Amino acid sequence: MRSLPEALDPGELLACLADGWGLDVRAARPLLVGGGSYHWDVVDAAGGRHFVTVDDLDRKAWLGQDRDATFAGLSAAFGAAMALRRDAGLAFVVAPVPAAGGKTLRRIDARYCVALFPFVDAAGGTFDEAGPPGERAEVLGLLAELHRATPVARPIAARRDLDLPLRGRLETDLRELDRPWTGGPLSEPARELLAEHAGALWRRLENFDRLAGEAASSPDDFVITHGEPHAGNVLRTPGAELLLVDWDTVGLAPPERDLWHVARDAGDLARYAEATGRRVDPRALDLYRLRWLLDDVAIFTRDLRAPHVRTGDTERALEGLNVYLRSGDGGP
Repeated sequence: MRSLPEALDPGELLACLADGWGLDVRAARPLLVGGGSYHWDVVDAAGGRHFVTVDDLDRKAWLGQDRDATFAGLSAAFGAAMALRRDAGLAFVVAPVPAAGGKTLRRIDARYCVALFPFVDAAGGTFDEAGPPGERAEVLGLLAELHRATPVARPIAARRDLDLPLRGRLETDLRELDRPWTGGPLSEPARELLAEHAGALWRRLENFDRLAGEAASSPDDFVITHGEPHAGNVLRTPGAELLLVDWDTVGLAPPERDLWHVARDAGDLARYAEATGRRVDPRALDLYRLRWLLDDVAIFTRDLRAPHVRTGDTERALEGLNVYLRSGDGGP
């Protein structure tokens, strides 16, 4: 995120870290990066370094429809990540550090929760980087290992259905473009963008429904997926080891939910098929690519129509909305 969470008391965050993980925090530096969670680089009294994430339970619609359901969904996702690292032996999974009692997540207050991760000295990429064939082959190898570990995670992980959690709200917004939006300073620019591209967006929703029907798969074929294994979530250590971070989206789904982020040509798909014995459905790749676009458009529209002030996050939302609406179905 590009700004700090509103209405979060920093003292309560530090108290939660002390109570849950026994951390005597001496320094906590916000990291204004990523999207979806808030991050801190934390140093304790012994000089140990930690990576802290805080999540807003009002803003993760794919995990639940209210705060308690979202907290439970996030706990299950992090629990699956722990099982993949501990029980399946997947060393590339950067899983949370358990708190007292073995829980992966603790509530700070009604709205916010916190998780602790090991601090990793590694370099990452950005979302829109594809990488050369050699790097893609490495990441596809990690995904093949992950998908083969499905039996370990199946009892814990939630199923990730194709439903667009904010679709109803997006369709309402598209029907209400003939009146001013007054939520904040970027509401009207967002409305004007949507008005310009409303017809194309409706067609994208229709295309999504068509692809969902054509690429339907049985839950028996679902594997444990990361959900967002793009270059921004792949880190390379100084020793050239690859790591996967950001496991809040983990869940059971067709393998194409992961593969569209990485595979760029027939050779990539052939390497994955050889490693797993699974045939990749190109229609499902298109489906998940389009789902990502529609999901982000719905989130950005919600945030920009709602009451807001101009921050790094709201400016990023307007920029993202502009990029997606002016792109083809595949997004950027």
